[in-house]
Amino acid sequence: MEPFIWILLPVFVAAGSALLSFYIMQARMEVAIAKEREVLAEARATIDSQEKILVEKIKATEQSIRRESLDEFLGDFRVEERHYLRESKGLFAQKKSMVLQERLYFRNIPLSNWVEHEMTVEDSGDVGALAKACSIFSTKSLGESAASKLLT
Repeated sequence: MEPFIWILLPVFVAAGSALLSFYIMQARMEVAIAKEREVLAEARATIDSQEKILVEKIKATEQSIRRESLDEFLGDFRVEERHYLRESKGLFAQKKSMVLQERLYFRNIPLSNWVEHEMTVEDSGDVGALAKACSIFSTKSLGESAASKLLT
């Protein structure tokens, strides 16, 4: 029996050493995997935050481009105005009136026919202020509060 123990003792020691080295290597692998998972989680968090920032930048860029293109489009509209004074003489009175004509253009293309307004002018009346007040197409006649509401 003693020879049998001397044969099996190295086998048990080898098996014990193998088992011990397996558990040590298993623990080292778990530590390495935990470190890799931590690095991976940090990388994912960085990527997610960069993606959110990129999406916000894209939306802001799209909005600014949309605003600029709308401003450019609205800048292509213009109003051509002309006005003159007309005097009509009757039997008993002389009537002075201002005729205001307006036309809306997109670049060089007229969008409307001449729109004509005739207003009676008093002798002390300001013709320029009357023309601005009676204009259809210009926002100056709306007043600044109404014009700012239209633009927003």
